[in-house]
Amino acid sequence: MEEKSDFLGRESIRKLLFKLSTPVIIGMLVQALYNVVDTLFVGRAYGAESVQAIGGLSIAFPIQMIIMAFGIVLGTGGSSIISRALGAKELKKAERTLGNVFSLSLILSVLIAVPCLLYLDTILEIFGATPGILPYAREYLEYIIGGGFFFVFGVSVQHIVRAEGNARLAMNAMLIGAGLNILLDPLFIFGFGMGVQGAAIATVLSQAVSSGWLLQYCLKGKGAVHFKSRNLKPDPGIIKEIGAIGLGSFVMQASSSLMMVFVYNALANHGGDVAIAVFGIIIKINSFIFLPLLGMAFGLQPIVGYNYGAKQFGRIAEAVKLSLIATTAFGLLGLIVVNLFTEQLLGLFSADPEYLIVGKRAVLIMLLGMPLIGLNIVAITLFQALGKARPSFILSLSRQLLFLIPLVVILPGFYGLDGVWAAYPASDFLAFLLSGLLLFRVYRTFKERAGPSGIGTGPEVVTSGGFE
Repeated sequence: MEEKSDFLGRESIRKLLFKLSTPVIIGMLVQALYNVVDTLFVGRAYGAESVQAIGGLSIAFPIQMIIMAFGIVLGTGGSSIISRALGAKELKKAERTLGNVFSLSLILSVLIAVPCLLYLDTILEIFGATPGILPYAREYLEYIIGGGFFFVFGVSVQHIVRAEGNARLAMNAMLIGAGLNILLDPLFIFGFGMGVQGAAIATVLSQAVSSGWLLQYCLKGKGAVHFKSRNLKPDPGIIKEIGAIGLGSFVMQASSSLMMVFVYNALANHGGDVAIAVFGIIIKINSFIFLPLLGMAFGLQPIVGYNYGAKQFGRIAEAVKLSLIATTAFGLLGLIVVNLFTEQLLGLFSADPEYLIVGKRAVLIMLLGMPLIGLNIVAITLFQALGKARPSFILSLSRQLLFLIPLVVILPGFYGLDGVWAAYPASDFLAFLLSGLLLFRVYRTFKERAGPSGIGTGPEVVTSGGFE
């Protein structure tokens, strides 16, 4: 069964990146439809109250992302261990990791759900929910939190499946979930007259079906890594390594949600419900650019992990270079397309005149830094795949926590609502500089150690490259 992943060390890097990234990008784009479709149908369902209903889903979104962040911790940490273990022919370690990801998904889901449901209104107020928005946010999140296990499990196992090199299966799982969500949304929202509650139920049911698809794949032993029930027993060493590697991804997601606490409160002070609704829509539009960039990085991770385990450093350097070119080009293309069709995109969700005026201005400013984000994502993914927690953690903190939050606090004092929008491209630029500095050192070291053959000499490349 080990031979199923050996192609990661043999096929051309260009072909591998295309093969592994394309299904992930398609899946990510479809995944982005989950919340977008909910918002689209909810906006149409509530008519004159569309701004408040959209605002409710906007406030709920970062809390939903925190739930999924725990799945990303398990997925990025577990997939890094598994891909390196497969490269080093350590199948038993890969199987122990898979079992621990399963058990941790259930444990974390329960630990998240209980306090969130008990203190939901307080949490929503902290995130900036106004009196008009809070009821909609509460109705939506009660169901999302209750079905949190399906989000944590689904996200984590998608990463594991990709670590085996089976990106197409992960894509199919996302396609099934998103497609079902599109079908169920109008049924529950309009057919059953359930509004935002219907949107949430449709999303949970869709994610449950997607998770079931991934579960049957693992249980039937179709992949390179087999599920064995004895590996459900928590292994402290595996858990520690998963946590250390996945911490960077969690911080990236959690800092995004923490950042939104500051953003939504700033928006409430400088623009009110309309500005909050606009921001929520732009985040959803932005996801169609950002998530494909993330998909390209996910395609990079198993290549780096496997070839690092196999000590083929030249292949890693080539994969990083091609990933940087692709993510930068896609970010630039996304920026151009969104600016050409701003009015049409915003108009899909609401026809409120004030919403459209504020939205056009926000898009023009907020998304200027999109071509720069790819470098930051590639750098984070590289260090995660190498099992290097510290630089991954620092880079994950940089864009949203170290740079964006201070800018969101400072700039509105000088420029009002425009200051909130301008904080985004400014933080993108600063994160670009920091990521470029660290990534260049590592890339140069891999090139030097690879030599003409593309084969390195061993793990000492880590310290000499400044990974630590």
